[in-house]
Amino acid sequence: MKPEEKRALSAEHASSENEVEAQIEKQKGLSTLSLIGTILAAAFGVQSSRARERDFSQRSPWPFIIGGILFGIMFVLTLVFLVSMILPDR
Repeated sequence: MKPEEKRALSAEHASSENEVEAQIEKQKGLSTLSLIGTILAAAFGVQSSRARERDFSQRSPWPFIIGGILFGIMFVLTLVFLVSMILPDR
């Protein structure tokens, strides 16, 4: 077998393994820790392409929507608290 054929077979095998892993991940759903990581990455505007593909392959967008809303509320309340602690009372 030629080296090119071996590389092609190994690449095909690796891609089929990645597809199987993606299907298993999709069936399992997203863990709470992964969801929190995704929401924080979205807040900072950084995320790997692998994580993005994982997130977009999920069945329902509702965990992301609810998590984003809760993060937004917590962020605003934290800012209000910090500003009220820093500024003197009138």
